[in-house]
Amino acid sequence: MWLFCGLGNPGEKYKYTRHNFGFLVLDTFAKKHNLSFKIYQDLKTEIALYEDKALLLKPLTYMNLSGKAVKIWIEKENIPLEKLLVIYDDADLPLGKIKILSKGGAGGHKGMLSIIESLGNSNFPRMRLGIGRPSNQELTEYVLSTFSDEEIPKVFKVLETAVSALEDILNLGLLKSMNKYNVFK
Repeated sequence: MWLFCGLGNPGEKYKYTRHNFGFLVLDTFAKKHNLSFKIYQDLKTEIALYEDKALLLKPLTYMNLSGKAVKIWIEKENIPLEKLLVIYDDADLPLGKIKILSKGGAGGHKGMLSIIESLGNSNFPRMRLGIGRPSNQELTEYVLSTFSDEEIPKVFKVLETAVSALEDILNLGLLKSMNKYNVFK
């Protein structure tokens, strides 16, 4: 069983922001596979189950507290760290690019930092979704902004690609999926 954790912030205000790219990927995956999320208020999470292959997790804490929810579900479902895949926005990649890694650091991302600190370990896979870096805006303001009309076609393409990558991770494994999707075109 995999645990696919998409990072984002709860609430309508943030739903379509760059920082919620991880949530958007899981929402797209769930829609494609006719899954619905169940809210666990006591655990501050939304969860959907994809067959017996993956749990889809959206922490309902704010980004910098995501680690608490991840740790709860890792322990509750006895999921090894190599089967945790965190999906999140990354300002160091251009919009339209994804990168799948088997491990790594937080790279300044507060959600990833929270998870690494909660687990006491950074040796778990992740999918980085490029959002680009702003040239004339503070990064905090930028990640909480919505995608522009010009960016929307790229966003839809990334969502489609990320969902295919998740399916391939389940069916082909992490390494083959990394080799397939980490090609910059």
